[in-house]
Amino acid sequence: MLNALTNVPVHYLFPGGRSKAVTLSYDDGAVDDRQLVAIFNRYGLKSTFHINSGGLDKGNRIAADEVKGLYAGHEVACHFYNHPFIDRVPPAKIIHEILADRLKLESIVNYPVRGLSYSMGMHNQTAREIAAMLGIAYSRTTFSGRQWTLPENWLAWNPTCRHADDDFLPMAEKFIAGKHPFSLFYAWGHSFEFERLNNWKIIESFSEMMQATTASIWFATNIEIFDYVEALQRLRFSADCSMVFNPSVLSVWLEVGDNSLELPAGKLTCTN
Repeated sequence: MLNALTNVPVHYLFPGGRSKAVTLSYDDGAVDDRQLVAIFNRYGLKSTFHINSGGLDKGNRIAADEVKGLYAGHEVACHFYNHPFIDRVPPAKIIHEILADRLKLESIVNYPVRGLSYSMGMHNQTAREIAAMLGIAYSRTTFSGRQWTLPENWLAWNPTCRHADDDFLPMAEKFIAGKHPFSLFYAWGHSFEFERLNNWKIIESFSEMMQATTASIWFATNIEIFDYVEALQRLRFSADCSMVFNPSVLSVWLEVGDNSLELPAGKLTCTN
């Protein structure tokens, strides 16, 4: 006998039953991250900061002993130790660049560093395979996909746009206003661009706009997005979707019909 849920839609949701998420990432660890972090903290946004740790304590880069405190509540991730053009170096050098960066950053923040953004935006199959081998869960590109979708390949994660794009704020407004189920807005950039162009008002306006949407949009770091989606994909459904077991350590949410349903970690839940 077919269960009553046969004709009832079942969809993924983000934490709290939200249908949308926003994640951000900023590269290089410039001293201007101090002002950017202050803005994000004031408005309740979360970001990932990709740092090429070979540049710490040099020039306009932050000091190594500042990293842990400055980025608390956000995510610190890799950006290759010396920021090379990845398509111009041999595999052995790629291994060293990722591993050295990961080891240095983990010694500073005291948690596993599992994220990466490709320096100069360059990547190839070799780099992606090496990243996975070295424990990297995701790697961000610099190609603006201009979509609200999650990546098909986490090791070639295209962001939605760059904050320097002319239509950055209109795209954010469109994302907020639109009905895009289980959708993600991902913006990236460099904090020094705000100082160089004297346009901090752009990220202030974006952050203020997003703060007003907390009831419907989840603000998360890159690795939080990855881990949550991985937990969703590990769900074990009965054939008629009337039961689902969540084997992960994270609680996740589904939309069943018109209702949101929390699936507690390690529990079997009836959906009807």
